[in-house]
Amino acid sequence: MTARNVAVVTGGSTGIGAEICRQMLAADYEVVSLARRKPDFAHARLHALEVDLVDRAATDQAARDVASRFPVSHIVHNAGIIRPALLPDVKQDDLDALTQLHLGAAIALVQAALPTMKKEHFGRIVLMSSRGALGLQTRSAYSATKAGMIGMARTWALELAADGITVNVVAPGPISDTEMFRSVIPAESDREKALAEAIPVKRLGRSDDVARAVMFFCDRANGFVTGQTLFVCGGASVGMIVI
Repeated sequence: MTARNVAVVTGGSTGIGAEICRQMLAADYEVVSLARRKPDFAHARLHALEVDLVDRAATDQAARDVASRFPVSHIVHNAGIIRPALLPDVKQDDLDALTQLHLGAAIALVQAALPTMKKEHFGRIVLMSSRGALGLQTRSAYSATKAGMIGMARTWALELAADGITVNVVAPGPISDTEMFRSVIPAESDREKALAEAIPVKRLGRSDDVARAVMFFCDRANGFVTGQTLFVCGGASVGMIVI
């Protein structure tokens, strides 16, 4: 009998998260989307829970609810926000919000799912960082928390390897078909064209580029890969870009 794949995907309603949900559904996963709104598509194996993951109490409750209802085998923590600001304008409240969303929510979700994963001696955890973790103007709170995800994943990889649980990171570069990207780069603008030209592969990324990387880490056959960060950025992480 084939093992059942039950994945929690945060931020599953739009952009990269929605594409991850679609690819998982196509691969016969059962998928639970945790986002501020429901996806604009339906499927018999798609379950949507509306929750603001910046709200710690609501996140903790959602994590407990999902873990009590589903035998979670996969967690993809994709939800994220930017809140850009130059250093003189960085607000501590924004740092607190991004710390909760990018790091705290991941901890709550994984803690809730760990008993089942350990019992089954199997788990796949994928955290969505960013090329911005390497540094980018106006990204103090964002880059700090996205870089934190990389360190946290490496720590978890060491702690959970003996339990059959892998922990990896996908770090996208500029992905044009997302609300986050469009919140800072207008479509068809000179900034968009200059950014695409600055990327070594000479194009912006798409959500499906990132989702395929996530699916690699989620595959049950890929149990010998853990603690790794895969930049899906068109080569931007080994070059220099200016947004």
